[in-house]
Amino acid sequence: MSGAVSFKKCGSVLVTGASRGLGLQIVESLASGGFSPDKIIAACRQPASAQKLQELAEKHRNVHIITLDVLNQESIEKSVEEVGLLVQQEGLNCLINNAGINVVADFHTVTAEKMIENFHTNAVAPLMITKAFLPLLKQAASRRGAGGAGSMGIQRAAVINMTSLLGSVELAWGERANNFRWYPYRTSKSALNMVSRCMAVDLEPDGILCMAIHPGWVRTDMGGSEAPLSSEESVSSILSVIGGLSEKDHGSFLNFTGEVLPW
Repeated sequence: MSGAVSFKKCGSVLVTGASRGLGLQIVESLASGGFSPDKIIAACRQPASAQKLQELAEKHRNVHIITLDVLNQESIEKSVEEVGLLVQQEGLNCLINNAGINVVADFHTVTAEKMIENFHTNAVAPLMITKAFLPLLKQAASRRGAGGAGSMGIQRAAVINMTSLLGSVELAWGERANNFRWYPYRTSKSALNMVSRCMAVDLEPDGILCMAIHPGWVRTDMGGSEAPLSSEESVSSILSVIGGLSEKDHGSFLNFTGEVLPW
């Protein structure tokens, strides 16, 4: 957990898709791991029905729940206002675009609608959310640095996109291609990887780190019961990697172990 201690120096972290799965585990691990940032902002579509998240907020005073429908631009803009009131002049230090879905369809069952549904949630939404939160990210970056690629990291300003190994074009061959014939999901994650790379170019002048990370195959509602990793194991590794990010990792595609993955 060495890298995760850096979150102590991180003023605020926003996690999308925080009501279940990896998002919920990230919030819980940040709140109770002994390296908690000042503010953990947990965003989900229906906070009222997110019982476990509500329990975390009651237990930990630095957990703040906000409403965010990642597919609704009005909801995105409203969430920016809410976060702005929470972080004030400090700005937002770390945005974790975690919300995602898996629309399972192979070559024979895939439709245009299924492709667009998965693409909107997994690739378009993180881009729109990051655009909307850019003023708060820039605010945080400017308070802790003079711009450019120097001293990048979550203690300054960072955008972390939760992607997948299955989005790697280079690795989409052989056994992995045969076992996971998921056209909507895999192409949406490939698109997110490109979005991450493009945003890294645009965010660098303001000193905002941007990268994509694969959390591993995790036992969640999306990952299924056969997955080898528990959510606790995955998030423990993810937070360690994210906490240790610096300018050398800007624009990268990393595994939850920290190793570089092929695009």
